[in-house]
Amino acid sequence: ILNVPSPAEMEPDRPIGYGAFGVVWSVTDPRDGRKVALKKMPNVFQNLVSCKRVFRELRMLCFFKHDNVLSALDILQPPQIDCFEEIYVITELMQSDLHKVIVSPQPLTTDHIKVFLYQILRGLKYLHSAGILHRDIKPGNLLVNSNCLLKICDFGLARVEEPDPSRHMTQEVVTQYYRAPEVLMGCQHYTSSIDVWSVGCIFAELLGRRILFQAQSPIQQLDLITDLLGTPPLSAMASACEGARAHILRGTHKPPSLSVLYMLSDGATHEAVHLLCRMLVFDPAKRISGSDALSHPYLDEGRLRYHTCMCKCCYSVPSGRVYTRDFEPPADRPFSHNYEQSMHSVWQGKELIHRFITEHQQGKRVPLCINPQSAAFKTFIR
Repeated sequence: ILNVPSPAEMEPDRPIGYGAFGVVWSVTDPRDGRKVALKKMPNVFQNLVSCKRVFRELRMLCFFKHDNVLSALDILQPPQIDCFEEIYVITELMQSDLHKVIVSPQPLTTDHIKVFLYQILRGLKYLHSAGILHRDIKPGNLLVNSNCLLKICDFGLARVEEPDPSRHMTQEVVTQYYRAPEVLMGCQHYTSSIDVWSVGCIFAELLGRRILFQAQSPIQQLDLITDLLGTPPLSAMASACEGARAHILRGTHKPPSLSVLYMLSDGATHEAVHLLCRMLVFDPAKRISGSDALSHPYLDEGRLRYHTCMCKCCYSVPSGRVYTRDFEPPADRPFSHNYEQSMHSVWQGKELIHRFITEHQQGKRVPLCINPQSAAFKTFIR
């Protein structure tokens, strides 16, 4: 008979973030005293859609193996399946996020912007090569440390890219200020280019320290985009819904006014604006990909800085620095979501998730659980 160790108890320290689908606390791992982040995923089994969404996010967090993408370090031991209602995931604890940096008085140099943008695109290339659309890239979902290390987080809206253009995809995605025009115009099918548009908006926000397209409604958001990019040709609106197309054509013809991008800041050089204009293209088919954006000369200095002193893929020896052969590696395989086809009921989903967590913990360290008697935990669940 094997001796199974008792789970180590974990107590929350303080809340650090609230998202659409959960709450995150800073906690101390009792096994090694390390500070980590604990994300609670509540109401997992309310309906089948919620069940599939949470299982997808959980599997993604366990799938990711990339320095610029947040991944799961551990999952807390689930209770008996009859009492299994919520999931707790442990991830690396980061100090802040890019939104807090942008709105702070902290000076942002050109070097800061280049190394941040390089890491965003490096992580995005990894996600897209695995066939994953993030669908909510925004400054608040880009975690950063004081050494400028950046990780993409929050995969609650992420999904596998749909290769069949006849399959409809939800339009309730991406925070409005960072939403691509094809989503604003009701396109029924979109690609990874929606994430690149979001990165372009963030790039402009880093340069100007203000949101580029800050509107009160989706229609006004579309108007602000056409004010900058000009009235798009009919070919760029081929997949738009009839109402959105009619709204664009009803208005007066607008010429592009991209020269205003040079006025964002002193850092808006010709190279910076050239890359920004390749990202902020109305027609998604003509928008630069995340992978191609990494080859732009504007990012050469960011790449050098990151791999000289920040990355884990390169290392120093007495004779100098040893660099990796591939600075921006893709995922080693596509992310599979075939398991979703076998989920036909909430109970079936609960069984699959319970089994996944249990199997994930096998052969790992002492399993963790929460001390439900602690005052901090009572605040956490409330």
